[in-house]
Amino acid sequence: MKNLTTFLLALLTVCLPATLLATPDQEQDDDSRYLAGAVPEVDGKVVFTKEFSIPGMTQDEVFRRMKEWMDARLKKNENNSRVVYDNPEKGQIIGSGEEWIVFSSSALSLDRTKILYQLSVVCEPGKCIMEVGKIHYNYREGKERYKAEEWIIDKYALNKTQTKLVRGLAKWRRKTVDFVDDLALGAVGALSESTVKQPAETVQPKEESKPINNGPIVITPKNMVETKNMVETKTPAQASTVIPATPLTPATTNAAANYREIAPEQVPANAIQMGAGRLVLVIGSDAFNMTMMTANAGGSLGKSSGKPVIFSFLSPDQPFEMMEKAETYTVRFYPANQTEPSVILECKKMPSQAPMEGQPRMYVGEILKAFIK
Repeated sequence: MKNLTTFLLALLTVCLPATLLATPDQEQDDDSRYLAGAVPEVDGKVVFTKEFSIPGMTQDEVFRRMKEWMDARLKKNENNSRVVYDNPEKGQIIGSGEEWIVFSSSALSLDRTKILYQLSVVCEPGKCIMEVGKIHYNYREGKERYKAEEWIIDKYALNKTQTKLVRGLAKWRRKTVDFVDDLALGAVGALSESTVKQPAETVQPKEESKPINNGPIVITPKNMVETKNMVETKTPAQASTVIPATPLTPATTNAAANYREIAPEQVPANAIQMGAGRLVLVIGSDAFNMTMMTANAGGSLGKSSGKPVIFSFLSPDQPFEMMEKAETYTVRFYPANQTEPSVILECKKMPSQAPMEGQPRMYVGEILKAFIK
């Protein structure tokens, strides 16, 4: 009996960690964003492409922002990651990166791989194209090496009907797609950085924000708002709340004589001008019970999973509790020195991830209705 008890305890010790470690792949309830097309191929090679449109920004400014972001982003890895080539005249920047992707971590086990990749950027007037390619994995401290083309493409990582991820390869595909989206969101932050001088109290973002988005991101445009019109005597927390004299609520927007409703996809790319106004978030439809706050770190129009969205950035010092609770909200853009918004967008909040400490907090709103003057 003693030997049997000892055997059972030993068996439990071996099997329990294996059971615990097997759960990450099983916890994914919705893999829709990782299915067919999530890993694009160009001439048989895995190449992720993200395009950003920034109307009014010069090629030199696009290049400067992306170069500074890539330098900072790659240096954080504290290894061989670095910018290996740049050409300001052609607007080209190429970087080589190495960093860890963690699949799961516990007191008993750390499952991770090193991802090696090439990050390429082409800057043009009002436009930037970013590519992530030449992806390799060094697994188990380099004992196992794989190419993205033989590991995460549709042919190998999806079942025959392309409705499910293949167990075993699922974690690699998920984490790679998330990794590329994270790089793209870093570029979003770099192109969104305000060029307007901020009040002394406002904390400026120094690095890219790290919220997650579902699907590819195409920024059109990447426009920030100025905050110099804030009331000088207010504290940072107070300054984030702005109450116009005659607020427009979603319920009354349709009736506003000076506005016309357009399809969300038809909102002009230049509807929100960088440094030319304020972006205000409105939570609640009751004029007597409404929360309004300026997105101090700016915002921009764009697309996520093919849907028209607006990205709104709160600076690290702004209160965000009401936005966290809200399911729907309204975004208004007030041109400089104007008391009425030129654009009103009724939005449904999409999932996002809390930023790293000290970083801007980004909210992504699917545009349900759009009104412009």
